[in-house]
Parts: sequence; structure tokens; C-alpha cells
Amino acid sequence: MIGIYLCDDDDVIRHQIQTALEWKIFVENYDMKVMCSAANAQELLDAVEKGKQGIYFLDVDLKDERWDGFRLGLELRRRDPHGTLVYITSYGDLAWRTFEYHLEAFDYVVKGSEPIGPSAARCLDDIHERLMAERQTPAETFTLRTGEMVRHVPLCEILFFETASASHHVILYTSGSRMDFLGSLNELENQLGDRFIRTHRAYLVAADKIEAVDLKHNKLWAGGHECLLSRAGKAKLRKKMGGSQ
Repeated sequence: MIGIYLCDDDDVIRHQIQTALEWKIFVENYDMKVMCSAANAQELLDAVEKGKQGIYFLDVDLKDERWDGFRLGLELRRRDPHGTLVYITSYGDLAWRTFEYHLEAFDYVVKGSEPIGPSAARCLDDIHERLMAERQTPAETFTLRTGEMVRHVPLCEILFFETASASHHVILYTSGSRMDFLGSLNELENQLGDRFIRTHRAYLVAADKIEAVDLKHNKLWAGGHECLLSRAGKAKLRKKMGGSQ
């Protein structure tokens, strides 16, 4: 069972979200439970089960001298690196703040734009979908958020990742699509392992999708797309290919 933890110092908002989440869990028969509905950060932290992956709905503007939603998110990330963070906010665009704090937020539930309970329930639907996809193919699917959509892309379809012109953004390429999302190639390189080669500071390429290499002109091709090849990338490529040119 996955525990859900809610922290908001507005009693009305917190009750609306808790009621909507519990009703969604009941109707859909999700293997989840609201373990804690707290008015302050310390109460929530005291309730978090160590070693278990959780889902956290956190108010950004907690009236607390020590904690705001982002500092609380950092502490939860330390305790639960694979947990799911959802922020409750009065503002529509806070993605840059979560990146500033090196936090990956799954979604934002915005106060005032529409009834907040249904928004939280829809968010829980999306989280459940992602968790089920990860359980079915944990090592074979890459999950990202682009715009308002959460995508699960089979690793076998990914050609390469490229740094985008927008700061802190990455573009994922498949044979028929390109998807822009918040991220960094350094994190992706560590996450995806040997199936991908860092051919250049701006490119992370699927090893089995490389079609041709031009060492003289520092280029390679994957799925018909031209990618750059640095000196360090050449060394990694030679090592991957067994030392051949």
C-alpha cells in the first residue's frame, strides 16, 4: 500500500483535498491510503514511514518560520528519494522554483482556478497511471512530463537526448517525435546507464541507434539525425565498441 501525506495550513483546503483523495481511492480501489493530513510540516514529517515510497501533497506557502513547501520537499526527498511530490499553490507556474531547489515535482494543484478537490483527484489518477507503468516495465520505460501530459516512452524507441536552448531543458527524440522537458543530461546519464553514450556535452545517444560515425568531422547519426561528437565522446564510443575505430 502506498501512503499519501497531505500538508496545508488552510483547514478548508486540506479537508477538500483529503475528501477528494479518499473518495477517488475508494471508487477506483487504489492500493493507497491517506496516512496523514497535517496542518504543519513537523506533524507530517513525524508521520512519514521511513523506507517506504509515498505521495506528498504540499502547500507551497506554509505559515511556518522554519518550513515552506520547497524546504519540506527537500527533506522529503532526502528521506524518500523516489517519492512523488505534488505542490498546492495559488500560482500557476512554479516549475522554475522546483528546479532551483533540485526537486522533481509531478504536478501542481492550483488554488482558485477550479474546485481544488477534483483537481487533486485527477492528479492522483495520473500518479497511479505512472506508478502502474513503472511496475510493469521498471527498467524499460522512461517517464517525463511535457506540458500538461505525463509520458511513458519505451527506452527502445529513444534515439537520443539533446540539451535545449531553454535553460534546464532537455529534448528527447524518437523516430517520430521530439519532447521538451525539465531535466539535465548529467542526471539522465547517471539514470540510464550503459545503454546510452554521452557523445558530447549536449548529446546523450542510444548506443544501439547509432547508424554511422564520422570521426574526422566529429559527427554521428542516429535515426537519421545528426549529433555532435567530442573528443571525450570518441573515447567513450571506442570503449563501447570494443576499441575499434
